[in-house]
This record gives sequence, C-alpha cells and structure tokens, in this order.
Amino acid sequence: MTVKVIPYLVMDGNAKEAIDFYKEALGAEVAYVQTFGEMPENPEFPLPEQAKNRVSHATIQVGGAEIMFSDTFPGQPHQVGNQVTLCITSDDMEKSRKMFEALSQNGNVTMPLQETFFSPAYGTVIDKFGVTFQIYTEGEH
Repeated sequence: MTVKVIPYLVMDGNAKEAIDFYKEALGAEVAYVQTFGEMPENPEFPLPEQAKNRVSHATIQVGGAEIMFSDTFPGQPHQVGNQVTLCITSDDMEKSRKMFEALSQNGNVTMPLQETFFSPAYGTVIDKFGVTFQIYTEGEH
C-alpha cells in the first residue's frame, strides 16, 4: 500500500498563471493539466462558458515532490491564504475510507467519499482543526 500527502493549491481562475510561475521559479515539470471544459460532459449540469478554460486539475513535479492545482468553479468563494489543502492519495480503498472517517470526526464533510469519473473513492473534509483534506484513491473504478 502506498500513501502520499500532496499540497493542493486552489486558485481563483489563475491556476495556469501559477503553474507557469512555479515552473520557472522552482524548475518544475508540468505533469498534467486538465480544464473543466476537457472533463466528461454531464447533461444534468451543463458547464457555464466562463468555467471551460479554468483548470479542474493539474500536477507539477518539483524534484521528487508533487504540487497539485485547480481553479475554483466560477461563483465559488475563494479567500487568499485558505487556498492550500492537503491531498492524501492511496492505492487502497479501505485505507482511504478509514482516513476519511477519522478526519471527519468532529469535522465537516464537504464532499462525501464516493466514486467519481477520476477515482473509485474521492472526498473532501475539513477536519476539526480547520484543515481541508482531499482523499483520493488511485485505481480503476
């Protein structure tokens, strides 16, 4: 079983600019970038035009470490200083479930742990100390 903790920076429409900045400043390699417009369409929730070019998910490599990014969806609140979350990745669904449940104790689940198009088990929770965690399970779903 592998578990990693990855800093996740949530930007307000300027994730592409931040990625370019950190690429230069840190000598980073861009590993992955996907916009909301490149995600699979959901007819029940049509994508607003102003969201299409925002980054839904990106990863850069800085030496042996990763930093992940996304933009907020248009209209979501964003406060500078609170845009850093921790993404815990695991290749073990049961381990993901246990970590999510433990972090949820006296916390606030903002997205229940569930299957998504990109993960067999993904969810977000703000723990009792106010730290936001994303639990991401690698693998097929």
